[in-house]
Amino acid sequence: MEQIFYGYCRVSSVDQNEERQLIAMSKMEIPAENIYVDKQSGRDFNRPQYQKLVKRLNENTVLCIQSIDRLGRNYQDIQEQWNYISKVKKSDIVVLDMPLLDTRRGKDLMGTFLSDIVLQVLSFAAENERHNIRERQAEGIAAAKARGVKFGRPKIPLPDNFMEVYRKWRGKELNITEAAKLCGLSKSTFHNRAVKLENSFLKEEEEILLQDAK
Repeated sequence: MEQIFYGYCRVSSVDQNEERQLIAMSKMEIPAENIYVDKQSGRDFNRPQYQKLVKRLNENTVLCIQSIDRLGRNYQDIQEQWNYISKVKKSDIVVLDMPLLDTRRGKDLMGTFLSDIVLQVLSFAAENERHNIRERQAEGIAAAKARGVKFGRPKIPLPDNFMEVYRKWRGKELNITEAAKLCGLSKSTFHNRAVKLENSFLKEEEEILLQDAK
């Protein structure tokens, strides 16, 4: 029976482009309806398109991925998933940028041994690279903070009428919708800034009490 080819592509976020992977799949002449694409992290295999794809795999299918890190980033998880697809689902797997990782070739003991060794090395390298990237990011953020770089959205400055509106809101002269509208803020922003203001009042009172106690 002729084997049916499937392709799996993954990018880490919706703003990344999977075009390069799709081109690789088209060179394998995989029909568009047999190509599954996920746009999310590779930290685990709970991905909707991947799960749909795996259900269709069997002894008459070939799963193509461009590189091992498109399958996943976790060393142990990649190993487990590879074994599940190739030994439980009995589907062949082809890693396009690593010809040695092609379960259609060398199904004898030596071929299987070599394939397993290459898989272990590459999946370890994928996880190690992910770890190194995270370390470099953390070091970069720490260095930027040391230089005084601020991260996150800049705070919206309080409008001039905030205190007056806040007092009326606390005095129940205004509801939160009216108060937020008068300040030109969303309800959630008005409420968050009000809570922070109250916390600062409480902190000041605590400091005064502590000083008096001394």
